[in-house]
Amino acid sequence: MRGSCWWLKLNRRAEHKFRQLLISSVKSVKIKLLLCCCIAFTLFVLTGKASAFVVWSNQNPVFTPYSPSRKGYSIVMNTWKRYDLLKQSVKHYASCPRLESIHIVWSEPNPPSDFLLKFLHHVVQSNSKDGRHVKLKFDVNKEDSLNNRFKEIKDLETDAVFSIDDDVIFPCPSVEFAFDVWQSAPDTMVGFVPRAHWEHSSVGDGDKFQYGGWWSVWWTGTYSMVLSKAAFFHKKYFSLYTNEMPASIREYVTKKRNCEDIAMSFLVANATGAPPIWVKGRIFEIGSTGISSLGGHSERRTECVNRFAAEYGKMPLVYTSVKAVDSRNVWFW
Repeated sequence: MRGSCWWLKLNRRAEHKFRQLLISSVKSVKIKLLLCCCIAFTLFVLTGKASAFVVWSNQNPVFTPYSPSRKGYSIVMNTWKRYDLLKQSVKHYASCPRLESIHIVWSEPNPPSDFLLKFLHHVVQSNSKDGRHVKLKFDVNKEDSLNNRFKEIKDLETDAVFSIDDDVIFPCPSVEFAFDVWQSAPDTMVGFVPRAHWEHSSVGDGDKFQYGGWWSVWWTGTYSMVLSKAAFFHKKYFSLYTNEMPASIREYVTKKRNCEDIAMSFLVANATGAPPIWVKGRIFEIGSTGISSLGGHSERRTECVNRFAAEYGKMPLVYTSVKAVDSRNVWFW
């Protein structure tokens, strides 16, 4: 009897342990299954977000892949006896995605040397990307005049012109963004270097104006010009500058060797009745200090503004405070 009781107690203990082991195993399996479900769900969510991101990126309207059938823009680069700067600038801009051609405005007494021509052609070919063929041409002028940079170019294949000096460089993404901004308003000037004109009290014979440099734009947040040292505009303004703008303005620019950029701003504003558009971008000045650092620069520019306003019989420049910013390059809106 005692033996059978002992055996019964032993069986009950074994059964109890077996049940505990079974329950523990079931719990372990449930935990593992729950973890697997969580991992699977996480992967599903991440995959969905990733695919959504890829779709958004592919539909990005700003930087689209280069297409040979799509017209981009042409660079018209002004230069004067700064061959190292010219080489550096051409090399840089040749890699910009939607650049079609580079036209170098040459106004030196002697034509470009064969060595310079061969070197620059090699630079353009070696830096063009994605199978593109960027054309390089020299527009040689007999007369030394700042008006040469706005002469009509007969074989210009694009509507968009990016006017640039050889001593300033902007990153290609900034140039491409400015091109997109210009496409939204192709009749106006779109550029990186804003300036302003300021009215002050009339003195006797009419209103007088003062030229405002960068610091006045920075202080007020207002501008009325973008300088053609780094600006997009439509190629039609070359013809208007040469054939329709008052000849006295071109003569003044040639004589004073200054203010061709202000003359172009007046021309576009007079034709459109609209302000330019300032695009935010980093500028790298690779040359020595220009004429803006010389004494009396602001006074000479003020004289140009008043002279041109008198020629037009009005002030065509329009104030604005709009600035185009690529929001993908800023941390906060």
